[in-house]
Amino acid sequence: MTAEENRMDQPIGVAVIGAGYWGPNLVRNAQATPAMTLRYLCDLDTDKAHRVLGGYSTVRVSGSLEEVLADPAVDAVAIATPAATHLPVAMAALRAGKHVLVEKPLAANYADGHRLVREAEERGLTLMLDHTFCYTPAVQHLRHLVRSGEIGTVQYLDSVRVNLGLVQPDVDVLWDLAPHDLSIFDAILPDGVHVTRVAAHGSDPIGAGRACIGHLTLELSDGVLAHVHVNWLSPTKIRTMIVGGSRRTVVWDDLNIVQRISVHDRGADLTPADLGEAERRQAIISYRRGETVAPALPEREALRGVMAEFAASITEKRAPLTDGWSGLRVLAILEAASASLAGGGEFVRVRDARRPAEWEEAVA
Repeated sequence: MTAEENRMDQPIGVAVIGAGYWGPNLVRNAQATPAMTLRYLCDLDTDKAHRVLGGYSTVRVSGSLEEVLADPAVDAVAIATPAATHLPVAMAALRAGKHVLVEKPLAANYADGHRLVREAEERGLTLMLDHTFCYTPAVQHLRHLVRSGEIGTVQYLDSVRVNLGLVQPDVDVLWDLAPHDLSIFDAILPDGVHVTRVAAHGSDPIGAGRACIGHLTLELSDGVLAHVHVNWLSPTKIRTMIVGGSRRTVVWDDLNIVQRISVHDRGADLTPADLGEAERRQAIISYRRGETVAPALPEREALRGVMAEFAASITEKRAPLTDGWSGLRVLAILEAASASLAGGGEFVRVRDARRPAEWEEAVA
């Protein structure tokens, strides 16, 4: 057995970078993942890091990223630092030969995100986005329903994500909330279907200096339209997504713990084309009113699934579900949305951020 093979038999040594809002969740789930061993919690505020770990822990605390990346016992890092720091922190980790899990967004802009994706590809390292919602049992089931064809051909997608939330100081509501919905669309849509154009509208009724309410209209490569509504100012919290298919329609209500997913055999169909013109004018639309099914889904923490996928992608040497390219596609949509918002809501073409064929050949 080679040294590398012997090393891969051991748990993956992980360092969490950042002890702020999300870092403690990464710490807890890394410690609960059998395929991982948490080696470090790294933060400039070492007192905060110690408080996160508690009074007794074998996990080391460091205020130096360089120290962490120099340790050969660290195979991978999970980054939970501000978005503006993602490029330098993730790039340093990749250049040190570490696999990287990073919070959304991948980077502050498309160009920086593309640099990270290329670096990971050239070094044969895993670069993964923590698009947490994609690993919930509900979204995993929704992905199966869409990609298996059980709901037929996708006809529309409609997502609402609103609450009385924290108005961010550095980004608008589109950059803050919409990445969740965009990453879910990216995960559930069939291969080959991608966003080609986006139109964005927003408003700032409280004078915050950035859009607090936003609407995105997404045009997909197969002609389907998708819609995303995000809002920081709603007094009620809503987390719903509707995916309409030619056979069935799926409703995901993330706040309904009893019935997160419901599959409806209800919809509208065009009258068959072989009818005469006079008959078609009389009954051009027919309606289905079938049953509604609520599949039983397990309840488990999505971030546990994120960590399991990160570990599996490293040991199996494969791309994770939410790889760097998926993060780049989200960035491409957000940048186009910002351009549309600045241009009065006109449709703006989205960069094609699908993985090029030459990369597929290089890693085959």
